[in-house]
Amino acid sequence: MLILVPLWRPLVVLCIALCLIAGALPAAAHFQLNVNIRVVHVEHLDDGLRLYLRLPTPYVLAPLIGEPKADGTVEPAPYTTNRVVEGELSHSLDMGAIRDDPLGLGRLVEEGFQVMQDGQPLRADVEATRVYSAIAQPPFATLDEAKRAFEAPLADPSGEEIFVGDSVTDVVLRYRTGAPVYEFSLGSTLDPDLPEQDKTANLILDHFAGEVLVFRESGLLATPIKISRSPLKAALGFVWEGIVHILEGMDHVLFVLCLAIGALRLGSLLWRITGFTVGHTVTLIIGFFGFVPQAAWFIPAVETGIALSIVYAGAIALLDRQGAGSVFVTAGLGLLHGLGFSFVLHEILNLESPNLWQSLLAFNLGVEIGQVALVLLVWPLFWWLGRVNARWATAGRWAVVLPAMTVAAAWTGERALQVMGTLSA
Repeated sequence: MLILVPLWRPLVVLCIALCLIAGALPAAAHFQLNVNIRVVHVEHLDDGLRLYLRLPTPYVLAPLIGEPKADGTVEPAPYTTNRVVEGELSHSLDMGAIRDDPLGLGRLVEEGFQVMQDGQPLRADVEATRVYSAIAQPPFATLDEAKRAFEAPLADPSGEEIFVGDSVTDVVLRYRTGAPVYEFSLGSTLDPDLPEQDKTANLILDHFAGEVLVFRESGLLATPIKISRSPLKAALGFVWEGIVHILEGMDHVLFVLCLAIGALRLGSLLWRITGFTVGHTVTLIIGFFGFVPQAAWFIPAVETGIALSIVYAGAIALLDRQGAGSVFVTAGLGLLHGLGFSFVLHEILNLESPNLWQSLLAFNLGVEIGQVALVLLVWPLFWWLGRVNARWATAGRWAVVLPAMTVAAAWTGERALQVMGTLSA
């Protein structure tokens, strides 16, 4: 079953919470699925995929337990030790063995996990492995949380015994295909043959070009789940993100409104919009690739400059200074706004994302569409008012621009204080 954003986040958090509750239950003998949730984050890259997996450790190790011997003892599975607790055989993690060969444990996961493209299985490199007791596992609901889970120590250094059934294993698998992957299937051949395994909750989160699709299935995943992504759909998603950003970003809206209202003629309007477009396109790209200062003061300083640009655009609109809104001036102001756009783009796109340039251009196109929509909403009205009654046009201009300048002036003060705060920290 496919669940679209934004419903995926609360679902994942709920399932992780249930997992923690289950992990708090008393450990049982043998291999028990006291934790029965698998979470897979799929990260798309220019040359393949990277998967962040969290799964119950018994899924990996239960099939590897040895056959009972004549004396009744059982050869332990790799990375485990056996002992009798209250007359029953119990399995604990062998932390020493895990620390000695963590990637070996990861390879056991890779061997039992299926990723196929065009009907052919893909092989993965194991990049990292972590083991946690269920009660102490770090959050894994988002891709960022999954990445941070691998920053913790390899295994619990406290030396406390961890039962296999009360633990989870995290693995990073890297699939290199030499090109972006748009369609693939994901399944598992791991069959621990344990009670309640058919109730295992599987959450697969496919992260692609700023969008997340969530697939939820129960059971072993013996039947692979098919995941398909369209480059065109991804590009349209970024176009929409650009439109939403400029329409929801009140500072950008106020600037464009003041800029458009202050243009008395169509030629002046076109030059202003062209300059703004060129300016913000340049710095959107430069800012996204990180060719800007990384100090803490930089972002609030840019936001302060954006607020000041609204005050400036409003002033030239009220004073009817057409030359002060030339293509060169608006291009310079666009440089500030482009940096603001780049900060937002960083939240939905990273440098390793597939079709990076297409995504950048699509986002910028969305910004242009939103910008043009604002201009078409306002400028024809004020142009018509100017033709009908110049006083009406002047009164309307003051009614829109003066409140915008007042709000922007307040923003300027607030953001300037933030800059000073970061400089003094």
